[in-house]
Amino acid sequence: MKRTYVGAIGAAVLLCLSWGMDIVYGWSDPERAVWPVQLPYEAPPGNQDAPDVSVPPNTNPLTPEELTRAEDLLPLLEGKQEFWAMGEFVHLGESSIPVLVKALAMPSPRVRYNAIETLSMMKGVSGVPALIGTAKDVNEIPRVREHALRVAIRLDPSKAPEAIEVMAKDLNPSVRKAAAFEARYVRQTAVIPVLISMVTDDERFVALSAVHSLWILTRYETEFHDWDTSTKQDRAVWVSEWVQWWDDHKEVFEIPEPQRPKRKP
Repeated sequence: MKRTYVGAIGAAVLLCLSWGMDIVYGWSDPERAVWPVQLPYEAPPGNQDAPDVSVPPNTNPLTPEELTRAEDLLPLLEGKQEFWAMGEFVHLGESSIPVLVKALAMPSPRVRYNAIETLSMMKGVSGVPALIGTAKDVNEIPRVREHALRVAIRLDPSKAPEAIEVMAKDLNPSVRKAAAFEARYVRQTAVIPVLISMVTDDERFVALSAVHSLWILTRYETEFHDWDTSTKQDRAVWVSEWVQWWDDHKEVFEIPEPQRPKRKP
């Protein structure tokens, strides 16, 4: 019965399709045929300039009421209202940064992390010294230190070498890797000897990050070595090439302009 039922449905569907095709293409009567035609393409209308309805950040010093409001926002950087609180700091503008950096000393790691993210959102260059201090703080958790370094470099890389030097010697390998990786965005010769010293790191993934950053910053190519499978002993021998190169060039070396990706023809 099941096969018969399914077969009956299939037959009905085919019959309906055949009737429909007959109506469209007029198989039984060519004079009634309706032939599909392609309509000319019409491009969609161009983008209309939408009015800017955003509220610009505050550029004036905070009033006493706004200062109190900013202080009250600090604990809200954690919890259900954290994104709203971050947006409020962005709206309050650069003048609220002295209040916002207080969050970097608050007990909650989430508050500290979100304060760093807020500084990034508002492009708070004046908060970079506080970010550098957080990145150097050995008592801070790695995730917050790494984020502080990353944002500080994006805002003002000139102040980052001291943090990279401290983090390069940290006991936590993830902190050392962050220093080695982020150094490639600091176009200052001060980070090069730090990176060279990291090539012999106990952890290969830290050493490889240092080597890659050196290649990016210097474009110096050593002899061919299999860095991916290298041991610490291998790297201790190979680093001598970097040391010799730097001794010969450190007085006159200038970091080349970053390479731009080639455009496809």
